[in-house]
Amino acid sequence: MNVSIIGCGLIGEKRAKALGAHRLVAVADTNLKRAEKVAQIGKCAVIYDDWKKAAAHSGAELVIVATSNNWLTPIGLYALEHGKHVLIEKPGARSAEEIKPFLDAARESGKKVKVGFNLRYHPAMLKAREIMDSGALGEMMFLRGRYGHGGRIGYDKEWRADKAISGGGELIDQGVHLIDLARWYLGDFTGVDGWAPTYFWDMKVDDNGFMALRTDKGRMAWLHASCSEWKNLFCLEIYGRNGKLQIDGLGGSYGAERLTYYKMLPEMGPPETTSWEYPGEDKSWHREFAAFADAIETGKPLCGDLNDAWQALSIVGKIYAGNRK
Repeated sequence: MNVSIIGCGLIGEKRAKALGAHRLVAVADTNLKRAEKVAQIGKCAVIYDDWKKAAAHSGAELVIVATSNNWLTPIGLYALEHGKHVLIEKPGARSAEEIKPFLDAARESGKKVKVGFNLRYHPAMLKAREIMDSGALGEMMFLRGRYGHGGRIGYDKEWRADKAISGGGELIDQGVHLIDLARWYLGDFTGVDGWAPTYFWDMKVDDNGFMALRTDKGRMAWLHASCSEWKNLFCLEIYGRNGKLQIDGLGGSYGAERLTYYKMLPEMGPPETTSWEYPGEDKSWHREFAAFADAIETGKPLCGDLNDAWQALSIVGKIYAGNRK
């Protein structure tokens, strides 16, 4: 499959490395040095500083949009209108309202549009889903999740701190990953409560997002996303009546990725414990793209699509609206 990449920062580089046997035919970025780097990774000779040329490139069948949040939906929709399959990075837009026309257009287009919820493709997440789907945990009860980093000098001056570009702060940044995973494991949330304060960073967007989400079956998700975590952290705990799954780390600065399964015994007491560790390079980007390409070729349903992004952004919007009251 022939691919264009628009937005050649770090995420664009990761996407270029994850294409596998697929061919990169065009890249675009306003920063030509960044574009040249991604082009070199993908062995691509066509470089633009105009995203429209890459989005409508006659040789591209699929367009990857790895820009700041304000451009994800406009560029993705333009590529869709030019007959391309599209992969846009999370969160997909700055709000649920912004992404809705894209969602409606995608449903009518016959093309596949995926959102980059790559955390679903980490091996610990996939193994956890496999255990859940086997019924081993029994009826699901609740979930706890924490995801955070410590920022860096000047973080409050970057585009993520500008609401006009980002749509919000930590809640819409790392928070949407937690919301997406919680929905994937527990189902849709009908009850939404939360708070998105700014504790540390000198910026007009939130640096922490606290979420209390409830499904119509009463399953609960307690989630916290933070960019004042100081030591990078990922921890997700999934509870069923028959046991618990705990995922720690994402590799790299988040620590070794590990899944621990605590199986409740008939006599209760200390559970039977099994652990899996996943060292080495983060291959979630590769698995996600391979699954997307397969869905395009076979017609299989997508894992992480525009509806998933719209659902996550709707939750974010409700929490932000509650903050203003």
